[in-house]
Amino acid sequence: MPPVLELRGITKAFPGVLANDHIDLTLEQGEVHALLGENGAGKSTLMNILYGLYDPDEGEIYVRGQKATIRGPNDAIALGIGMVHQHFMLVPVLTVTENVMLGVEETRGIFLDRRTAANRIKEISEQYHLNIDPYAYIKDLPVGLQQRVEIIKLLYRDADILILDEPTAVLTPQEVRELFRIIEALLAKGASVIFISHKLDEVMEIADRITVLRGGRVVGTTTPAETSEEELAAMMVGRQVLLEVDKEPAKPGETVLEVRDLYVSTELGAPAVRGVSFDVRAGEILGVAGVQGNGQTELVRALTGLLKVDAGTIRIGGEDVTNASPRKILDVGVAHVPEDRQADGLVLSFPVAENFILNTYNKEPFASSGRLQEQVILSHAEELVKEFDVRTPGVLTPVKNLSGGNQQKVIVAREFSRPIRLLIAAQPTRGIDVGSIEYIHKRIIQKRDEGTAVLLVSSELDEVMSLSDRIAVMFAGQIIGIVDADKVTREEIGLMMAGVRKEDVRV
Repeated sequence: MPPVLELRGITKAFPGVLANDHIDLTLEQGEVHALLGENGAGKSTLMNILYGLYDPDEGEIYVRGQKATIRGPNDAIALGIGMVHQHFMLVPVLTVTENVMLGVEETRGIFLDRRTAANRIKEISEQYHLNIDPYAYIKDLPVGLQQRVEIIKLLYRDADILILDEPTAVLTPQEVRELFRIIEALLAKGASVIFISHKLDEVMEIADRITVLRGGRVVGTTTPAETSEEELAAMMVGRQVLLEVDKEPAKPGETVLEVRDLYVSTELGAPAVRGVSFDVRAGEILGVAGVQGNGQTELVRALTGLLKVDAGTIRIGGEDVTNASPRKILDVGVAHVPEDRQADGLVLSFPVAENFILNTYNKEPFASSGRLQEQVILSHAEELVKEFDVRTPGVLTPVKNLSGGNQQKVIVAREFSRPIRLLIAAQPTRGIDVGSIEYIHKRIIQKRDEGTAVLLVSSELDEVMSLSDRIAVMFAGQIIGIVDADKVTREEIGLMMAGVRKEDVRV
């Protein structure tokens, strides 16, 4: 019996980049085949080819033993191939039924036949234990249920080859367990799944086979029984990687950051942070855990002067900096690693050297008598490139030409290489490879051990738990509880992320 899906010699080049280099991949009936690789390894390009968003330069695709021509998503769907993207393709103001019907609308005369569609959605939901109300509005559903709607969209179109792109990126641990149960139900009904992820522990748990890409090529295919997380990380990066964060117990000192009864709205005026209070002390890491979208972004922007505070106070080193300018926040000794490095952390068209001094360009030794000191700036850049292991052709290379991991290292080098008393790191390892993650984690711990107060905000629960000394959990704009990292479990944090207060957690 042929594989349900076979890619043979898939090759795709973009200007200056060979994204896929003669890739072979098979998917057997009823299996989960995980696809691993760093950013830029070629995973997304390969899946976009399979889903008809790109045409391959070379290679062939076979579906159930028959050669297939896929010129667009409609061709893929007609062949039973469906894809759940990392960023959901849903319209918030429409119902589940209306979202699922989009593009394949059923009509009764000139009217949409919502009832027939809703009945079919209900059948699919019951068959695969998805527990979705066809008449619920998307905007009222938590992200875990929105993801189920995306899966229903594929099943409604009779897809049985499912591509799940980073499906657990925005889920709590409990929602991940539910997703895995749903995948098992899909397999039992005859579906086959390509599972794209960077979470090695989840891949080891859910996958039947694992293929690793590096530099656009397949470096190996294995099974969980034949490998380990450490071996997979080494295959992805090309060297051994330390997956566990190695740190001594914290030695906290005086309070550096005091936040009291803080209220912040979004830029559109909606309440985002509601009555939040906490402290961060010198020499400790306070991690903020929570599913993305529960006020973390607005909290960080308010702390760094990028968003106005509605009420409450922020003190750094005892000084009131509520609604102070970003320049003032910098000057009192705050470093900021923003969650969106390209929008808020870098000037992409500027060279690496100039990105290193974005917040110190007006100070000596980089400026004198109103003039930039170019030789000093270049020498400084060469030192930081070496010290922080930034992989770049040169310090005059535009930072937009660097990989995501190296762009992040430019920000870390800039923020960590000046005297600071508080580090605010928001999603510091989002979208970067395991090698760069290892490096940045080491640098954050090093800063803590030097006596810096660290506020770490991350939607990656493993990152929060491994780096933090204390953990504050945010839900719906509030802090549900603050716990010691070494006295709490993933399951307890997961319940708090879903809105269960600390005193009510029972595991």
